[in-house]
Amino acid sequence: MSLLLTRPSSTPALARMTVTLYTRAQCCCCHSAREVLEEYREAHGFAFEEVDASDPALVDRIGPTVPVIAVDGKVRFRGEVNRVLFERLLAADGREC
Repeated sequence: MSLLLTRPSSTPALARMTVTLYTRAQCCCCHSAREVLEEYREAHGFAFEEVDASDPALVDRIGPTVPVIAVDGKVRFRGEVNRVLFERLLAADGREC
């Protein structure tokens, strides 16, 4: 199941950016990652989607553990969101407009 949340206004480049959180039910680390990503989404306006990683077909793509965070389809973080690196990604994408 994928949940796509609305985008607030943002720079054109960040509005095109999509952050995907691969998660499983009852995962406390996934809950923490979701909170961090929601905070940044509200401030920067990128698209955010959440994907249930229970599907065995996803293991080849993301590995056996969650949470996994992908930015525009590329896996960037595993286990937690590194705020410093995520802010660098946001800044880099924001300059490309």
